[in-house]
Amino acid sequence: MPSKPSARLAALTVAAVCSAASTVVLTTPAHAESVRVHDIQGDTRLSPFAGKQVTDVTGIVTGIRTYGSSRGFWIQDPAPDADPATSEGVFVFTSSTPQGVAVGDEVSVSGTVSEYVPGGTSSGNQSVTQITRPTVTVVSRGNPVPAPAVLDARTVPAAYAPQGDPAANGSVNALPLRPSTYALDLYESLEGMNVRVADARVVGATDPYTELWVTVKPHENRNRRGGTVYGSYDAQNTGRIQIQSLGKAADFPDATVGDVLAGATTGPLDYNQYGGYTLVASELGTLRPGGTERETTRAQHRSELAIATYNVENLDPSDDTFAAHAEAIVHSLSSPDIVSLEEIQDNNGATDDGTVAADMTLGKLIDAIEAAGGPRYDWRAVDPADKRDGGEPGGNIRQAFLFNPARVSFTDRPGGDATTATDVVKVRGKAALTLSPGRVAPDSAAFEDSRKPLAGEFVFRGRTVIVIANHFSSKGGDQGLTAQYQPPVRGSETQRHLQAQEVHDFTAKILKAQKNAAVVALGDINDFEFSRTTRIMEGGGVLWSAVKSLSASERYSYVYQGNSQALDQILISPSIRRHCSFSYDSVHINAEFHDQISDHDPQVLRFRP
Repeated sequence: MPSKPSARLAALTVAAVCSAASTVVLTTPAHAESVRVHDIQGDTRLSPFAGKQVTDVTGIVTGIRTYGSSRGFWIQDPAPDADPATSEGVFVFTSSTPQGVAVGDEVSVSGTVSEYVPGGTSSGNQSVTQITRPTVTVVSRGNPVPAPAVLDARTVPAAYAPQGDPAANGSVNALPLRPSTYALDLYESLEGMNVRVADARVVGATDPYTELWVTVKPHENRNRRGGTVYGSYDAQNTGRIQIQSLGKAADFPDATVGDVLAGATTGPLDYNQYGGYTLVASELGTLRPGGTERETTRAQHRSELAIATYNVENLDPSDDTFAAHAEAIVHSLSSPDIVSLEEIQDNNGATDDGTVAADMTLGKLIDAIEAAGGPRYDWRAVDPADKRDGGEPGGNIRQAFLFNPARVSFTDRPGGDATTATDVVKVRGKAALTLSPGRVAPDSAAFEDSRKPLAGEFVFRGRTVIVIANHFSSKGGDQGLTAQYQPPVRGSETQRHLQAQEVHDFTAKILKAQKNAAVVALGDINDFEFSRTTRIMEGGGVLWSAVKSLSASERYSYVYQGNSQALDQILISPSIRRHCSFSYDSVHINAEFHDQISDHDPQVLRFRP
């Protein structure tokens, strides 16, 4: 520890305001105690001093945050104890922009210890130990910042998190930290401390909030494009970590999956609502491009029917992405015969005035596709009831079919509307829809405040193909992978399981009417190919997720928190799987890129009916 001058150089007193909704006070504030940082942090996730006043907590300032709702600075004790479970760093919450302190200052802090839960206690997130309502005294300036702890393939354990305590509803908060055994325990044992990653590969592109994700384990479930694939609930990819910066947002790199942050990236280890453990960099590595390029799928042969699913992310006439989406459909997807679109908004987007029609949205996209050199698509859809299908308020998102009438014909059977369900009948030995286009089970509780499936009959070279377009309920509200509850609760699954059952049962009804019917159920399933949602749809061999025809490292359409994962799927009936020559392609044009026009990659199925 640097020597202290005989007289203190400066003093700063800051009053900080804490939010009662997101701060957990575990004990009644007691008398002030003089303690070290590692005493405050303790060897569990909760401070033994939470709710108590502490005095003269010393440390070196390692980083200052002057933006956002959590302003303050980190201090670290340069004289650590011998316990690897106790962090030597802590965040000092000042509420407003800190004044009078600089990186390298040795400070003495008095205040109240609290456990702040980003996102509030209902989120299930872990808490951040911090000192609030601080009185800060600068003792000396220009001290060396404590050397960073290194995060790499050697130091980060292979196991992700301990099993939560059943007596505490699955919480890990009170469990002693085992940083050599579990990755989350290691990160917690370094909370608030200066850490470093080096030559880290980007596995989650820069987002609009100037964040990106890297991995410190270059071989952990790596795919050929540089991402880290999420292949099961037991493979959480322990090497992922989010990167933010204490510098100017304009200086943050525009990174794509497969790029590398070359050199050292160093700064305090924080925990936030949207990514869990986050390295907030005071020193940011130099971006080295990895050469990841957008893919193009091959064109279908004359005898192949090409069907795609593409989530165009809240597309409405005011958007400036129509030309880019058209280029993607024409050139990256090679103009599929049928395109199931998800997140088509009504004609005035988020304006909430009762408008539900989307003919302008679809017409503008069709015009753009033709201008890009594609076919003149036709379209079919069913307008939803106002504010009944979830999504952005006022947007009235829905699924819609585009189809190339030069290659495919649509069988129109009128009468479908927002609330009238299509059904299955047998006509001359073949399955037929009573309404085409029509909605599947729109009055079912499974689709309350969610998108209803859209079914339609198509004919290609004399063979009928029934297509069911889906957009299942989102994962919003699920606990994060870094939650205090392990394993995290995935509460949103309940509705998706009900939705999957409805689609399964509707498909089963088609196959009961015609055993060899060609059925394609596709869309933004919002769940993984290994999930129970998918297994319910597949139940009894009624459907099969064709993304599983790809190698495990290629099964992804979305990148979330550095995990490349499959949310968009195309499921096929037995006659297609067993008797048709089919090929499947997840066309990576969006999810891996910082300049994406949608957060989803389209999927393409080609087969010979």
